[in-house]
Amino acid sequence: MAKASTRAPVLGPAFIRLLARLGDADLPRTPPVLTERLAQWFDWSRALALSRTLDGGPAAAADDAAASGDASDGARAAGDARHALVQLIDAEIEPAPPGQGDADADYQPYRRHCVAAQRAMQAATGRLRGQLRDMLAGQSPAKARLAEVDAVMEATLGPHELMLLARVPQLLGLHYRRLRDADAPDDTHAPPAAGPWLARFRQDMRMALRAELEVRFHPIDGLLAALHNR
Repeated sequence: MAKASTRAPVLGPAFIRLLARLGDADLPRTPPVLTERLAQWFDWSRALALSRTLDGGPAAAADDAAASGDASDGARAAGDARHALVQLIDAEIEPAPPGQGDADADYQPYRRHCVAAQRAMQAATGRLRGQLRDMLAGQSPAKARLAEVDAVMEATLGPHELMLLARVPQLLGLHYRRLRDADAPDDTHAPPAAGPWLARFRQDMRMALRAELEVRFHPIDGLLAALHNR
């Protein structure tokens, strides 16, 4: 009989809890204080840029009506981008040629899929975030300042976010190997045949990428809410 897990539950967002489960990792019981983590990520130049944005006078709204756009246009663009990315995440993956027998080689098609999905998410959300900031800046001086703050935050936190998200393919690779090895025959060195373990991995990978997509859309959802708030 399998032993019940004695690991303390991981606190934090759903994406972090999911990665902890897939990576079979023990994370700190108490998450780090947000202000302490932000202090580590902000260098003096970024902190100064943010301070100037927050302390300065109201930014001038754009005069070009086309720049402001319409809140419904932003929502439509965000919905289209999200739908396209979900379709990419859920796309079928061509498995590795049979007979390789090596877990790392067998995992490569899934790793390429994961990396391609992450790059598409990064490009689409970055482009959309800039478009929404332009729309926001055209509505009012107060919203123009909010757009400036978002731009500084993206420039400051973006590199750290990319560094952390780059670990997702590695964690999924560990999860793939663990499921694969658990299903391998005990009396042979032959790799396990595709079966329930592989279907479970594919489901878990899609869940992880969808959870990452939601994380990447948090700033976009905030900008959309500001656009709709008259």
